[in-house]
Amino acid sequence: MTVPHIHRTGLVRREFLQVGFSAFLGLGTPGLLASKASAKGASGGKTPLKPRIKSMILVFLTGGPSHHETFDPKPDAADAIRGDFKPIATKIPGVYFGEHLPMLAERSDKLAVVRSMSHEYRNHLNGTHEILTGHSQPGAFFDKIASRDDYPCYASGLEYLRPNSEGLPRGVMLPTFLIEGPLTWPGQHAGFLGPKYDPWQIKQDPNRPNFKVESLSLPDGFTVERLKGRRDLLNDFAADRDTIAAWGNAGGEKDSLSTQRELAFSLLLSGKVADAFDLTREDPKLRDRYGRHMFGQSLLLARKLVQAGVSVVQVNMGRVQTWDSHGNIFDRLKNDLLPPTDRGVSALLDDLELHGLLDETLVVISGEFGRTPKLSKQNANEKPGRDHWSKVFSAVFAGGGVRGGRVIGQSDAIGAYPASRPYTPGDLGATIYRSFGVDPETEIRDRLGRPLKLAGGEEIAPLFDSSLS
Repeated sequence: MTVPHIHRTGLVRREFLQVGFSAFLGLGTPGLLASKASAKGASGGKTPLKPRIKSMILVFLTGGPSHHETFDPKPDAADAIRGDFKPIATKIPGVYFGEHLPMLAERSDKLAVVRSMSHEYRNHLNGTHEILTGHSQPGAFFDKIASRDDYPCYASGLEYLRPNSEGLPRGVMLPTFLIEGPLTWPGQHAGFLGPKYDPWQIKQDPNRPNFKVESLSLPDGFTVERLKGRRDLLNDFAADRDTIAAWGNAGGEKDSLSTQRELAFSLLLSGKVADAFDLTREDPKLRDRYGRHMFGQSLLLARKLVQAGVSVVQVNMGRVQTWDSHGNIFDRLKNDLLPPTDRGVSALLDDLELHGLLDETLVVISGEFGRTPKLSKQNANEKPGRDHWSKVFSAVFAGGGVRGGRVIGQSDAIGAYPASRPYTPGDLGATIYRSFGVDPETEIRDRLGRPLKLAGGEEIAPLFDSSLS
């Protein structure tokens, strides 16, 4: 009979191989487990910018919400433009929102609405890359799927330049991964920076009673003491490997896998992020205020994650084309989409303020574009809707030094084109990076080594300076 090899930590070698380190930790956390090498893309020796924020929550209305029915109604336009909804007053004198956003209208003193966002792409995938990266998709064409030639999302850009040394993921995206059939939406990962800078992707509905992120909990039968023993075993293996590797490493650089391993164990042993994912710890009344649905509970989870120290949380309010209302737009918005969004985002703003987090957290609400000014029907038997429109749309900002109670930029009388300076996704990207204290002109390099700017626009300065418009 063969006697199993017993390591001095007390673990059976066969047991270690059967359990497997990768399966044990779960490889759905590439951003965290990536090597935290020194940041490359230097900013040319400029004086570091002072950060305004510690975190950002990007509320992404995937599919393209109509600006006419939300933050830029046109009550004086013709019926074919105005639509069915009535405008409601906000706390901003002379400014109206759509009638199904009453709670956000009550909190408009905290909001800055940019009504002249604009870009060129009316395709979901290209438009999503624009908003989530601040750049046009390289080689963009209709339905160009995600690739490693894309620009990095904001969490990845931050992780690349400022590696997180606290054992926390820089970015988390939830509760859906934007993919439909063969189409994977670009802008959801690190692009040409490589997979080690990818954010976490959480693909579960936090409103489900059994919501749990498996890679953040110890397997059944494991205790903290046993996990520490497992770490000792792996360190022994790593020491042997590192000794061999050192023969050919005259520079004495630290092995990247060692960093990955220590961060993984740090996460599991500290439990900081794992606790954030446990919504059962929250007061049921608070959960009710957010709304007992995927939208609301995802936003509550976002608050918990930034409170735990995660820098960027993207909450996808839907699955790929949820807001894509080519037909029957009014029923879809008033019954399914606007009430839970209105309630959930309002609760998020209140909750961030209650926890003292709103001043240090930038909240951004946007889709990849807006909808056409003129209503249309896809067929004679269908109720009217609006098609894709990127020439002008709205984005909403709060917290993080934003001067609330303001409208920045204007669309024309029918909501078709900017009537004032247009702001681009590049300007959005520059605003986000600048808020984190990162120079948007910082140089990064693509897979061919070509120098590129981190963001291609300019900060939307009126968000933070009330003397500007």
